[in-house]
Amino acid sequence: MRSPWIVRCIVTFTLVCAGCAAGRGSALKSPATDAELIANAMSAAPRAVAEAATIMATDEKGQLRVLRQGTGPFTCLPDNPESPGNDPMCVDKAGMEWAKAWMTKTTPQAGMVGFGYMLMGGSDASNDDPYAKGPAPGMRWVETGPHVMVFNPGPMIDAYPKKADDPRQPYVMWGDTPYRHLMIPVQ
Repeated sequence: MRSPWIVRCIVTFTLVCAGCAAGRGSALKSPATDAELIANAMSAAPRAVAEAATIMATDEKGQLRVLRQGTGPFTCLPDNPESPGNDPMCVDKAGMEWAKAWMTKTTPQAGMVGFGYMLMGGSDASNDDPYAKGPAPGMRWVETGPHVMVFNPGPMIDAYPKKADDPRQPYVMWGDTPYRHLMIPVQ
């Protein structure tokens, strides 16, 4: 049985973004309008977090732009249209600094432990290469269901596998890079 928290997240997403996206595993229509981008980004986190979050998206030049200024400590980003799944995310301040470092190919600040939600799940081209545009020959997209992430987790990360052989279990993504982070499924 699903927890009431997960059910609320699913119901909220369905009401806010009805028609924005099909279910996982099917063709998705990427959000196009600012309203669609905001609704999609908000689907990444619990309602209380998403309602207070700043919502940002990348423009045609790859620069972040604010769609809605928030009052809380989280920033939410909509689906990445370059991946096959619906993968919006919401991250706290340290998580956003980590994400900016990843997007600009700079090293994240050491010691800043961050937290993020991806309650719609995520699709990644590689568990090893943070900049892969698609899976290597013979490999598949790494499909992780609803999960949370811990960025810059320090030595605790060494207790987890660096392979996503079973993404239903906690694992380390991009483990041999400065962008390594812990992926923790929530279903």
